Amino acid sequence: MGQKKEAMFEKMLEQKKEVKIVRRIVFVLTLLIIIGGLLGGRAVYKYINEALQPVDPNSEEIIDVEVPIGSGLTSIAEMLEEKGLVRNAKIFKYYAKFNNEAQFQAGSYGLTKAMTLDELIESLKTGKVYRTPIFTMTVPEGLTLDQIANVVEKRAGIPAKDFLKYVNNEQTIADLMGKYPKILTEDILAEDVRYPLEGYLYPATYPFYEEKPSVETVVTTMLDATSSNITPYFAYLESNGRSVHWLLTFASLLEREATATTDREAIASVFYNRLEKGMMLQTDPTVLYALGMHKDRVLFADLEVDDPYNTYKYVGLPPGPIANSGKSSIEAVVDPAITEYFYFLADKEGKNYFAKTYEEHLANIAEHLSGD
Repeated sequence: MGQKKEAMFEKMLEQKKEVKIVRRIVFVLTLLIIIGGLLGGRAVYKYINEALQPVDPNSEEIIDVEVPIGSGLTSIAEMLEEKGLVRNAKIFKYYAKFNNEAQFQAGSYGLTKAMTLDELIESLKTGKVYRTPIFTMTVPEGLTLDQIANVVEKRAGIPAKDFLKYVNNEQTIADLMGKYPKILTEDILAEDVRYPLEGYLYPATYPFYEEKPSVETVVTTMLDATSSNITPYFAYLESNGRSVHWLLTFASLLEREATATTDREAIASVFYNRLEKGMMLQTDPTVLYALGMHKDRVLFADLEVDDPYNTYKYVGLPPGPIANSGKSSIEAVVDPAITEYFYFLADKEGKNYFAKTYEEHLANIAEHLSGD
């Protein structure tokens, strides 16, 4: 009996010691993120941040996972990594422990690579088996609120006008701000912001488990995704004195400008360089947003539209996002390329050309846009 008590006591001490170590590691990781943001520790920041993200946000494949009775957090984390459901078993383990989530239920699960760490933890904690969705709704990157309304109408059967009425209702916005206080701040109510939730409905493939979900269910599902995908950037934003609104606004410009994933970091550097010099961003997508229409070409006359979203008229970022942004655009804002570029243009095939000076930019125009 005495030996049993002694063993239990030693186990308790070991658990306490492990908790202290975990908290210390999380603290160190947080410091690394902050230091990475301040000193340009790009590799460290990317490694940790990517490990906290879903493996494949657009995946709909259901992966069977069997959690045996008596499984510990370590073995479960390693199993999830082996199945390709998490990027790094150790970081999943530390994340769960830091959030005091280590009691998981044995059973059979159907999980997907699109699930966040929080969603995986919730499923394993509650014993809730993944259900096959009745339908899915894909919201692509770079859509405006009006365009998302059309997707919702087509896939969820909610009239676009009803969707737009809901997301622009004052009481709705107040209620959502109360539910998502760290994501939806007073910034979305600024005088010149056209739509409070513009840019805040995350692009992803969403599963729905009822034939006719309510507009509230659809919107909160998308905002839950926004919250999950933006939360990992809080440390960066805080250390740099930036807001979620600033991040999503900046990212939306990249989402609408970039024609290739690899160009986003370079375009971000152009915008950063111009902002630092007090130059206007002069990005065409903001003109189209100001005009409220889609056009294949922006004409010189269009650049004269007097609207706070027109970055040919006003210095700095526009009042708010002009579209929703995916992970690659958000990442480019957080971790831009370091260049001396101040100009760029895209040719007819969408290939971008960058320049340090206006003279070089004019040469690029002559070479790549001749005849336009």
